[in-house]
Amino acid sequence: MKNVFLTAAFLVACFHITIAQFSDPALHQMRVDVVYLASDYLEGREAGTKGEMLAAEYIARRFEAIGLAPKGDNKGWIQVFDFKYNPNPHAAGGESRQGRNVVGYLDNKAKTTVVIGAHYDHLGKGEFGSRHAGEAAIHNGADDNASGVAALIYLAERLKNGKAKKNNYLFVAFSAEELGLIGSKAYVNSAAFDATSINYMLNMDMVGRLNEENVLAINGAGTSPVWKETLSKITVGNLKVKTTDSGIGPSDHTSFYLKDIPSLHFFSGQHTDYHKPGDDAELINFDGIKRIGDFMVALVESLDKSGKLAFTKTKDEEEGKQAARYKVSLGVMPDYVYDGEGMRIDDVLSGRAAEKAGLKKGDVIIEIGETKVKDIYGYMEGLGKYNAGDKTMVTVKRGEEIVKVEVAF
Repeated sequence: MKNVFLTAAFLVACFHITIAQFSDPALHQMRVDVVYLASDYLEGREAGTKGEMLAAEYIARRFEAIGLAPKGDNKGWIQVFDFKYNPNPHAAGGESRQGRNVVGYLDNKAKTTVVIGAHYDHLGKGEFGSRHAGEAAIHNGADDNASGVAALIYLAERLKNGKAKKNNYLFVAFSAEELGLIGSKAYVNSAAFDATSINYMLNMDMVGRLNEENVLAINGAGTSPVWKETLSKITVGNLKVKTTDSGIGPSDHTSFYLKDIPSLHFFSGQHTDYHKPGDDAELINFDGIKRIGDFMVALVESLDKSGKLAFTKTKDEEEGKQAARYKVSLGVMPDYVYDGEGMRIDDVLSGRAAEKAGLKKGDVIIEIGETKVKDIYGYMEGLGKYNAGDKTMVTVKRGEEIVKVEVAF
């Protein structure tokens, strides 16, 4: 394994990173972790490939250095699972591959265990799931989700040396999340998993781009009656928390929620580099990762003497809202951490209706035709009223200015 760490050190040097540049050793170590995991050397960490194997070995050695115990197959760090790889999710069959979850354990001799997870796989060279329109290129996935793995390792070290001892802690780096939560599904369906002993689950997916507004989205806050009250009392990290209730979402917490386990997903927001080759380490907000990690440690500590959390089922946010089935697309990426009124545009897709109409990144949509848009659900409702070929006026707030444009779907 020495070669893995030498490679990481070499990559760090290439990025002109030295310990002297950082007064906080934790920030330096996060940088080392993300730079290695998001390097071209790992070729995008596609599940079932050499790059994924190298990433798994690196994470295992980091768990070992912290002092966790291996909790994978045959008393090792790795839980292996079989899956079919097919870049077309709608096609039958596929290539037989093996994925690897990395599992470390902190045994506090407690009755219950808290699972803390983050997926480490990504898109390889973009054969599936990519938003990149050009030639095949390595998708390094620094935010998605090397940032979550860096946070996972940071939490492992903090909790190993911390005061919260009323739970055991199971740290899992999942693979094949990008292919449909395959790794986390394999884990919760394995013989090693005992749902009755699990207290709750915390999942980090894309925590590396905390914005200037310091907004942290926490999904799954309806999966236990204690979440919202507890979260509202935590001030560590100076974060502005935005919660959603649903336990169902596009990340690995969903697999645990479906086993009736209270589950949260921590997310610093979408960005224009999502699922593109440009999601690289130099764009990561490392201080933001650490602040999110500190917030999560405070959450764990505040719940340490609360016993086993009650579980509650949730509704998808669209249920009961008459969510529209829409036939048109505006061609924008919503800003999911925006907590003001309206739907803020995080990115405008090239050649689509929004770009042709002159809409811009940062515009806040407040009306689509006669439909008032107060949040993303109002945005969906508005789109649901139109068909291909229709035109309507879209009203946005651009800074302090109100702008109206005509959009042709």
